[in-house]
Amino acid sequence: MTPAVELRGITKAFPGVVANNQIDFSAEKAEIHGLLGENGAGKTVLMSILYGLYRPDEGKILVDGEEVEMDSPATAMRLGIGMVHQHFMLVPSLTVAENIVLGREPKKSRVLLDKDKMLEEVREFCDLYNLEVDLEAPVYNLSVGVQQRVEILKALYRGADVLILDEPTAVLTPQEVEELFRAVRALREEGKTVVFISHKLKEVLALCDRITVLKRGRVVETVETQETDISRLAEMMVGREVVYTFEKEPCEAREPILSVEGLQASDDRGLPALRGVDLEVCASEIVGVAGVEGNGQTELVEALTGLREATEGRITLEGSDITKASPDERIRAGISHVPEDRHKRGIVQDFTVMENLILGSHKDPRFAKLWGSLDFKEAARHSEELVREYSIQTPNIDTPARHLSG
Repeated sequence: MTPAVELRGITKAFPGVVANNQIDFSAEKAEIHGLLGENGAGKTVLMSILYGLYRPDEGKILVDGEEVEMDSPATAMRLGIGMVHQHFMLVPSLTVAENIVLGREPKKSRVLLDKDKMLEEVREFCDLYNLEVDLEAPVYNLSVGVQQRVEILKALYRGADVLILDEPTAVLTPQEVEELFRAVRALREEGKTVVFISHKLKEVLALCDRITVLKRGRVVETVETQETDISRLAEMMVGREVVYTFEKEPCEAREPILSVEGLQASDDRGLPALRGVDLEVCASEIVGVAGVEGNGQTELVEALTGLREATEGRITLEGSDITKASPDERIRAGISHVPEDRHKRGIVQDFTVMENLILGSHKDPRFAKLWGSLDFKEAARHSEELVREYSIQTPNIDTPARHLSG
């Protein structure tokens, strides 16, 4: 049988790193094919080449046995290939239906949208693939799981026969993961090919028909799911045997470092998001905050870090009231924040690794020189030290952040 898509000898290099090195990959029609590997293995780059986001330095791309030049996502979509990215490409202010048909809107005239036809067409796709969603709801009101459904419908509406899902379960709840798996299996039953990018072993074993493992930009092996197991996949991913044991020592009772009492805060729409939250975090303790997305977790983190105003309550750090402290004051007091959206709030993608590592540290005496200038030599030394200490996978500290794996 001719594969739905095939990549032969694909090589792609960025400054200082070869992301894909002579990769051969194929996915059959009506197959769920897992693409497995650690962060930085080259999974997303490979599928971005198939989707036309990157041009390969070497190699061929075949669709239904015919060699094609994949020069843009528009070409990929015309050839029946769609991709749902980790970071969704939706317009928050538009409705679900408007996002799905965007750019291909049914018209009453040259300028007027035929809303009834739009809703009818999109509803048919929802029913066909059993993807339930409120078509007239604005996207900004939707959970991440529902937004992902919208992205899948958007790709199907554009005629996708091959659907690439890039780390689709990264921000989903267990229930949403099960709903996604049901939808993906339904797509397979309709004859669609799904490439499922992940580094989660249990998920690819539960969902996929075949699995291709990448390591450092090369294919390790392609295996039938029924003929492998979690230990073998882990060994292929990391290059050595992996022992699944983790012993957690009991936490000793200590005095709280961080105390939260009666905390209240509103969300971006002015609606109550936190209602009288009490919380204590002690030294050498990991405290988990659980809940379905949209139930105040983001607002809690932002209130603790000073990014969102607390309307009521008190936040105490090591005995000092920091409720009204600025984000800068809280950073200097010892609070750090890894945001949920690292692209928008975590890093500056066009800055280098070094520039991102010292971002916000311009007042630090180690880097600050007279008249507001920076000691770049010391900043470079500090950055090299951090790269070594935390095993940051980067060619060098001058690499732009956008070239790093997620």
